[in-house]
Amino acid sequence: MPTRIYLVRHGATDLTAEDRFAGSSDVALSDEGRKQAACLAERLKGQQLDAVYASPLQRTMETARTLAGPHGLQPIAEPGLREIDYGHWEGLRRSEVESAFQAEYAIWQEDPFTIAPLDGESGVNVLNRALPVMRGIVERHRRRSVLVVSHKGTNRLLISSLLGFDMRGYRDRLDQSPAALNILDFMSEVRARLRLFNDVSHYENLPERILTERLSSWWGNPQGTK
Repeated sequence: MPTRIYLVRHGATDLTAEDRFAGSSDVALSDEGRKQAACLAERLKGQQLDAVYASPLQRTMETARTLAGPHGLQPIAEPGLREIDYGHWEGLRRSEVESAFQAEYAIWQEDPFTIAPLDGESGVNVLNRALPVMRGIVERHRRRSVLVVSHKGTNRLLISSLLGFDMRGYRDRLDQSPAALNILDFMSEVRARLRLFNDVSHYENLPERILTERLSSWWGNPQGTK
């Protein structure tokens, strides 16, 4: 029996809807994000969970508490699961960053895995702290099921690494919607199989608007140019 990880992105925030860089910014869930998390909690309430882990930021801990409640569990904060720190881009709209830091943004877009914004983190930095946390969770809960609540960038980096993708393309090739569910089965700490990816069927029929977040400027251009 493999170790099963339910890997979740936190629900939406007001900054999510505004397309702002909010990596290390400690913001709460929006009303929409709370509804998304509640729908996922309903979906997962019948699953057997051994533990719940989450990034210590408000939006992840609030999501984790909602999901953990039906199971009588308390989320365990893991700092290594926090989101990328975007440095001096924090809190700015993507369009503002593209305009004010054009050269820096263009270089980062080409290789966000090794390049970081000023005073921020690269994908390498994030993976160096998040991957050992994930491996530790798998080791501690062998042949059990565990819920892990993290962030858009962190989840994409973890999945890219575990599946052996080219890490430079993690932003262009993978998405993580708010309150999305991913399922990974581990035969060991380093052997993982992706069973479900970026699934939001638990709330996609809600009447609220569907968020259309941009993965990167590459996806914003039909010709695929920068």
